Amino acid sequence: MHRLYLAGPDVFRPDATDHGRRLVALCAEYGFEAVFPLDTSLPRDLPPQEAAGRIYRANIAHIERCDAVLANLDFFRGPEPDSGTCFEVGYAVARGKPVVAYVPEHGSLAERIRRRHPHAVGTGLVDAAGWELEEFGLPLNLMLGVPCRVVVGDLRAALERVRSEQAT
Repeated sequence: MHRLYLAGPDVFRPDATDHGRRLVALCAEYGFEAVFPLDTSLPRDLPPQEAAGRIYRANIAHIERCDAVLANLDFFRGPEPDSGTCFEVGYAVARGKPVVAYVPEHGSLAERIRRRHPHAVGTGLVDAAGWELEEFGLPLNLMLGVPCRVVVGDLRAALERVRSEQAT
């Protein structure tokens, strides 16, 4: 495993270009080539739907050319991970590629939501709207928590996991 796709909402940060460079450099410290999927080469006057299609196809091609996906599955814009990142994880899993996901804290999904988004939960195992909160003891929804190897921490923790798995 040498080439890693860095999935996550990090592409939406105000400093995404510089942040992406830092993430790629960190991967290089661990001996990996990394792809940060921020496309800055799109023409500014491209219609939005055409730009979206190009970005989608480019990201799929990146995942295809990578050996594994490291996914930032921290909460994004609410108590769930970024939906685009979730799609990329599912695509990688369907293609048989290993996925190491990282979240910033310990706890099950319901515990993490209660701690960081208390306004979103009701009493017991229901959310504020009365819908059931998933509770399988996993840090993420089971469709992410089961196929991914989830680590607590940041990209460095995910890289440590990948490196330790390579050593065995």
